[in-house]
Amino acid sequence: MITTPTLLLNSEICKKNMRTMHEKAKVHDLELRPHFKTHQSLEIGRWFKAMGTKRITVSSLEMAAYFSKEWHDITVAFPVNLLEIDRINLLAKSITLNLLVESIDSILFLKTHIKYPVNFLIKINIGNDRAGLLPNNFKSIDRIINASNSSNLLKFIGFLGHAGQTYNCRNTHDIIHTHLLAKQRLVSVKQHYQTQHPNIISSYGDTPSCSIANDFEGIDEIRPGNYVFYDLMQVQIGACAYRDIAIAMTCPIVAIHEEQEEIIIYGGGIHFSKECITDAKYGTIYGLVVTQKETNHWNTPIDGVYVKGLSQEHGVIHVPKALLPLFAIGGLVTILPVHSCMTANLMKSYIDLDKNKIEMM
Repeated sequence: MITTPTLLLNSEICKKNMRTMHEKAKVHDLELRPHFKTHQSLEIGRWFKAMGTKRITVSSLEMAAYFSKEWHDITVAFPVNLLEIDRINLLAKSITLNLLVESIDSILFLKTHIKYPVNFLIKINIGNDRAGLLPNNFKSIDRIINASNSSNLLKFIGFLGHAGQTYNCRNTHDIIHTHLLAKQRLVSVKQHYQTQHPNIISSYGDTPSCSIANDFEGIDEIRPGNYVFYDLMQVQIGACAYRDIAIAMTCPIVAIHEEQEEIIIYGGGIHFSKECITDAKYGTIYGLVVTQKETNHWNTPIDGVYVKGLSQEHGVIHVPKALLPLFAIGGLVTILPVHSCMTANLMKSYIDLDKNKIEMM
């Protein structure tokens, strides 16, 4: 029995999303190295393995350590944190570890401190403007590569980019346009160095592009992550439909304010995060309410019913007066999250269709 905020997982939808991306990668002759930061679960990771996935991406060395129990080729898609050199060496001793570098200082430090073979990719800023070297910054790229050449333990394997700017898109046309520009930036760098380093790869990733685009010429591997669950943000971007969202939060109803057309739930920022989207119809929303046929089965959102505010433990849901009879104090309400990665990270476990608990790291 559910008595507190609980993250529900529809494994059927989740596996469908996984199969769709797996088949897409196969059609385009791409290595699929899915980003596991979204689900953070060994059990869900086994579903990927059953479909043929051999290599994965994570967002931290801590996450790499967790998944290294069952995965042996892991890319940490975050600029290397030199303060974790002991953990880097511990992981590199037992798995193929691929690190992300974007400065000469990092490569020089690794050169003198690593004890076991480590692969590295150079992070390229392909339009997200969050991290990475600009595609035409050949001076810095040359310095990094040249510094690594004299090391027997450091191996340069290619370039990595993240087209996070697709999260500003609101339709498939914009996603494809943004994707093509970002892809070309990454491919151009690989082409510049390919004669000198014929075996290097271009690693590209973001869920909107990988879900919608079909032109991956010049790309060797893709690293989408959010697609395993999707969420309201991806619906707004145009990357998926409501029916593709594989997780939902179920929260207890603790109060009903008829005059304000509100219900109060036990479920706040510490459960959902405070990620929000701006909806053309409702303004700022933190989730959309759906009906359930039974536990873990949900339909499309109920028109006019949405999470309008979150504090630490409280959630405030707007409900038109005509729909208030659908809800009762002591009952439950099910909500599609804005950002599944953040919500899953906060909740730390799932309840699946068969009421089984799936643990996370």
